[in-house]
Amino acid sequence: MAARQQGVVARRQLAALGLGRGAIDARVHTGHFRVLHRGVYAMGHGPLSLRGRWLAAVLACGDQAVLSHHSAACLWGLARARRGQVDVTSPQGSRGPAGIRLHRSKLTSDERTVEARIPVTTVARTLLDLAEVLDEDGLRRAFEEADRLKLLRMPALEQVCARAGKRKGLVALRRLIDAAREPVFARSPLENHFAEFYREHLADLPAPLTNVSILDHEVDAYWPTHRLVVEMDSWEFHSHRAAFESDRARDAKMQTAGYRVLRLTHRQLKTEALRITTQLRKMLGPDRQPSTT
Repeated sequence: MAARQQGVVARRQLAALGLGRGAIDARVHTGHFRVLHRGVYAMGHGPLSLRGRWLAAVLACGDQAVLSHHSAACLWGLARARRGQVDVTSPQGSRGPAGIRLHRSKLTSDERTVEARIPVTTVARTLLDLAEVLDEDGLRRAFEEADRLKLLRMPALEQVCARAGKRKGLVALRRLIDAAREPVFARSPLENHFAEFYREHLADLPAPLTNVSILDHEVDAYWPTHRLVVEMDSWEFHSHRAAFESDRARDAKMQTAGYRVLRLTHRQLKTEALRITTQLRKMLGPDRQPSTT
């Protein structure tokens, strides 16, 4: 059981296997069981993995508890894992044990699942919970990562939102859902997208070279004086982890060689024009020209 559960067991599980109170307490006394939370133990003295900590927190909060919020996002790969309090949702209890942030809510059966043998909120429910605790940029990054990992199920997300009442994060999440319903752009030549944006917002700055080969890769836009590369991402070609990782590996290679790389999406050009314009003006300003030595 411990091997299946990240090295973690609960007293109630041991009792179901036939271990009495005395047998369990004796193993705690000898150090075979290490107390993590009340009634939850790690086997032996080895270091506990992050997933072990997550499962221990869920077991400590009862049979109906699940990993949720930021901790669930980390398990699903939507956010960067971090140490600190573990988020758990349960229909019971008002305060979680030490190290656990307890959220009280009664989940429906389609809002809970099991991943890596850890009871956890579904991706749809996780995004709804994140909408309560993240700003819009953080929520968007989690939403887009779910899309890239092909974990986003729009019907399930819309069902979760329909049951959410007037939760404060619902407006931001619905904006992301509405944007995702827009037709997906296929990758198009630079002049049809970025060039149009550039003419409208940055016509007074030097024009880039287009479709230039750098380090055996054709880039969309390049300013030689500033060693700046802009690449246009399309969801059609960059919506899965392999493409995402390949692009980032190529970016790292360019950055190591002294190039600066900025990636933009069609949606960003449409909805974040002011931010992108400001960023490019800073990057292409005369004080940002790299040394020629």
